[in-house]
Parts: sequence; C-alpha cells; structure tokens
Amino acid sequence: MQPQDSAEPLSRFFIALVPPQPVQDYANQVKQVFRDRFHSKAAFRSPPHITLQPPFQWPERDRDTLTAALTKFAASQQSLPIMLDGFAAFPPRVIYIDVVKSPELMALKPALMDFTEAQLGLIDKKDRNRPFKPHLTVAFRDLKPAAFRRAWPEFESQPVHFEFMAEALTLLRHSGQRWEVFGQVPLQNSAD
Repeated sequence: MQPQDSAEPLSRFFIALVPPQPVQDYANQVKQVFRDRFHSKAAFRSPPHITLQPPFQWPERDRDTLTAALTKFAASQQSLPIMLDGFAAFPPRVIYIDVVKSPELMALKPALMDFTEAQLGLIDKKDRNRPFKPHLTVAFRDLKPAAFRRAWPEFESQPVHFEFMAEALTLLRHSGQRWEVFGQVPLQNSAD
C-alpha cells in the first residue's frame, strides 16, 4: 500500500507507453509547429507518450518498491501492437495523434490500474470512471481556443500512420520543470 506520511518528500510519476524514436521525432516536429505557429509549448514538457496510469504522488524513499511492482506487472503482460492513425481532438484545447483502440491496449490499462490499486494503493477515481481514449498529445493546455480553431482544420485531415510493438512500460517522473523518463520495464515478449 502507498505510504501516507505527509512529512516525507514525494515525487510525481505516471506510467505510459513511449513510442520508438522515429515516432517521437515525428511527434516532436508536430509539437514544434504548434509552438512556432500557435504559441502552444506545454506538450514539450513530456516526451511523446500514451498515458496508462495518470500522474500520482509517491514517496522518494519508496521508489524501489514502485519500480519492483511495475516490473512484476510488466512481466505478466505481453508486448502489444500499437497503431497511430490520423489526428483527433478534444475541443477546444487538445490536438493529438489518434491511437487505434486494439483489444490488447484496451485490456492493458484497466489491468494496470487494478494492479496498482491492489499492490500500491494507487486509486484515481476520476480516471477510473472515464472511458479510456488512448492518444498521443501534440498540443494542449496552453493552446488557446482561437488557436485551436485555426490549427484544427489544418490537422484534422492530415495523414499520419505508424505501427510499432510496445515492448516496455515507461515510468516518468516530474523534475519540477518537465516529465522525464525515470525507467522502463520490459513487457513479456510475445515471441517467447
């Protein structure tokens, strides 16, 4: 269970799938367009990713417990195919690369949330009660509604398509300025 001593230092973490470098490079190029043309740079505060477990606080001194639990979970899960196809939006502030809802991906998130709740005491009632819409964000939060209205017609029909195997879960930690990769744990190789 998650320790609750409020006096000890806490770090913010989240768990995601981080795509391979060519996909990251493309997503970062799109983020650069949003920064340069639409004055939206918040998406640069994290590497391109697909969130599975939303941000949570965890005691600094118990980082090994967190990593060990995530390693245990990942070892019980198969690597999975991921397909990115087109752009989509959560109007009026978020534009993202759409992630196809494969059965494997749609099963992974609730399995991870059940595991982290049972093993680590992590409960995110808000996220648990909303449908999972996998996405890879390229503009959000600081994208003003007027900029969204200018950008969306340009991106809504722009083709983008990537396919890759997700081979690991990534634990990201907030540095105080941005989200950084803290560690990766391999998923069970489906070829094994």
